Amino acid sequence: MPDLSHSGSMPHLRVILANPRGFCAGVTRAIDIVERAIDRFGAPVYVRHEIVHNRHVVEELRAKGAVFVDELSDVPAGATTVFSAHGVARAVQQEAEDRALPVIDATCPLVTKVHKQGRRYAKAGRTIVLIGHAGHAEVIGTIGQIDAPVLLVSSADEVATLPLDPATPIAYVTQTTLSVDDTRGIIAALHARFRDVAGPDVDDICYATQNRQTAVRKLAEVSDMLIVVGSRNSSNSNRLAEIGTEMGIRSYLVDGGDDVDPAWLEGVETVGITAGASAPDSLVDSVVTALRRLHLVSVTQLEGVSENVEFSLPPILRRPAPAVRAAAE
Repeated sequence: MPDLSHSGSMPHLRVILANPRGFCAGVTRAIDIVERAIDRFGAPVYVRHEIVHNRHVVEELRAKGAVFVDELSDVPAGATTVFSAHGVARAVQQEAEDRALPVIDATCPLVTKVHKQGRRYAKAGRTIVLIGHAGHAEVIGTIGQIDAPVLLVSSADEVATLPLDPATPIAYVTQTTLSVDDTRGIIAALHARFRDVAGPDVDDICYATQNRQTAVRKLAEVSDMLIVVGSRNSSNSNRLAEIGTEMGIRSYLVDGGDDVDPAWLEGVETVGITAGASAPDSLVDSVVTALRRLHLVSVTQLEGVSENVEFSLPPILRRPAPAVRAAAE
C-alpha cells in the first residue's frame, strides 16, 4: 500500500484520459494470433518484423516464445511463421510459398482492404497514388501488393512533383495509420491537379486512427500538457503527439511511466493522456502510477466514440486443436 503520510504537501494534478485510446481491433487480432500460434504449435514461432510497433508488446511476446526476424531467410525450414499486422509484399508471400513455410497472416483486415482497392484501381487502368510515409512497413507492403507502378506522396506539395499529365486517370489509396484529417489536403491537391480522380470513401479510412485523433483534439482543448503513450517507431502515436503540439500544448511521446520527467509538470494543473493504437492500456496505467508518485492525482475520462469492432482470427487458429491420442496402457 502506498505511503500517504506526506500526501498533504503533494500538489494536486488532474489527469484526463482520452477515449478511445490504445489498442485497435487490428492490433488486438495480431497479438492474439501470435499468442495462439505459440499455444497451438509451440515455441518458437517466427514473426517477420515487429508484429505491431510497440516495444513492450514485442518484448512480452518474445518472452512467450516469439522470435522476430527481419527477413524470411532468418526463418528455419518448416518453422511456423507469422506476417505482421502491417502486411507484406507479394514477393514475401511467394518466398514463403517457395520455401513451404507454414504461414499465418496477421495483416490487419483494413490494410488488406487497401491492397484490394489498389489492385482493383490498377486493373481498371488507373495510375495509383499511395498517400503515406516512405519506408513505413505498411507502405512497403502495399506497394508490393499492387501489380502496377505506385507513386508515393506524403504531403500536398509533393502532388505537384508527380511525373504525370493532368489528363492521366489516377486513383489514390492511403496508409491506414493516417486519418481523414491527415489526408484531406493531399486529396484536395490531387483533385486540383488531375481531371479524373478516384479514391475510397472517407468511411474506408481506418476508423481507429480517425477516432484517436478526434479524441486527442478534444483532450488538448481541456489539458495543459499532453502525454502520448507509444513507441518512437509508431506512426500513429507520433501523429497524436504532433496534433497536441499543433494545438498549442506541450506534448510528449513516452514508452511508459519510466519516461515521465517530473520537470514537465511544473505549473501544470491538468494532464491529458492518450495512447497509440499499438500501445496497451497497462502502459497508460504505468504513466498514471508515475504521476501519482509526484502528485495527488484525480483521474477522469473524456466521453468518446465506443468502438466495438472485432476481426476474426485466421481459420487455422479458429479450429480446435487436434486431439492428442492417449498413450496405450
